[in-house]
Amino acid sequence: MIPLYEDSQFTFRFADDRIIPRFHLEGIEAGRRVLVFRIDTVTGERLALLATATVSEKGWVDVDQPIVVSQGEAFVAVVEPNFVSSEHGP
Repeated sequence: MIPLYEDSQFTFRFADDRIIPRFHLEGIEAGRRVLVFRIDTVTGERLALLATATVSEKGWVDVDQPIVVSQGEAFVAVVEPNFVSSEHGP
């Protein structure tokens, strides 16, 4: 079944300081590329590219360098709509 609406962005907000080596994206197929941006917590504006990564089996995203997030900060993971890594197949 094809969903009627697919959100290609996942926002993560934190109440305390964190070091994030990996995160989970529900419902995203393995091999999809993800861009991770720090965002302004008020406006949602993208401030800086933090990482690019590929979704692995079961939706886990491991980043090369852990993402450091301070209390009150947030990041958004944006799934590239048509990019699938060749190491995971089409």
